[in-house]
Amino acid sequence: MTANDEILRLASADNFRDVAGPGYRTTDGAKVRRGVLYRSNELQLTEADHGAVAGLGLVAICDLRTRPEIDRHPDAEIAGAAWLHFDVSGIPMDEVAGLRDRCSATDLMGRVYRGFVEVESSRAALGALFRQLARGGPQLFHCSAGKDRTGWAAALLLHLAGVDDATIEDDYLLTNDLTVESRARVEAEIAAALGAEHVAAFEPTLVVDPEYLRSAYAAVTTAYGDRATYLREGLGLDDATVAALRSMLRDEG
Repeated sequence: MTANDEILRLASADNFRDVAGPGYRTTDGAKVRRGVLYRSNELQLTEADHGAVAGLGLVAICDLRTRPEIDRHPDAEIAGAAWLHFDVSGIPMDEVAGLRDRCSATDLMGRVYRGFVEVESSRAALGALFRQLARGGPQLFHCSAGKDRTGWAAALLLHLAGVDDATIEDDYLLTNDLTVESRARVEAEIAAALGAEHVAAFEPTLVVDPEYLRSAYAAVTTAYGDRATYLREGLGLDDATVAALRSMLRDEG
């Protein structure tokens, strides 16, 4: 999948995309239905992009950021879309400020992803998010960069739809391709504030990496055995919610 496969690209929210990608195939031959769920980074939108998002007919925007993140960069209001808050712990910025080497940054990212599984408040928020999404779309969910909290939620949804892990990983890594320009701006800010020699130390927090995703999977295996049990026991999703999500995501035609 490439950016050219997308129906809609946003200049001011470069990690915006359809969760279904181009209509990913499932392992049993179905397709993931497009136009139902969207994912993004924070919605700091230009006028043109605001109009494009409004044209999707969203019924809800699900914000996974913490309250301080929201206060710094509140989302653009989209007519007809309820704004809903699901507080999932992301990268702790107080720790990021003290990073001085790549190893420490990589370790931090592993802890962030394991937290999606191990931290009770994050599990509760993710469970509430999935119950909201199961009510039907079109809906959009996002965090700040649209890569970690959003990436984990999207990976679970694709798994639930029946997409194989290799495709899920490729979709997850698409973030690195789509956010080249915005990441370069952040790296320039880091260089200006701390010196160019510090950019490499921060880089692991600015990208996605298969090892981050695998660290969350490993935490799932340790605590729950498999993702189905994590969804049911960790996130508290009942069979009706799982069935509703699966039905909504799959195009059997």
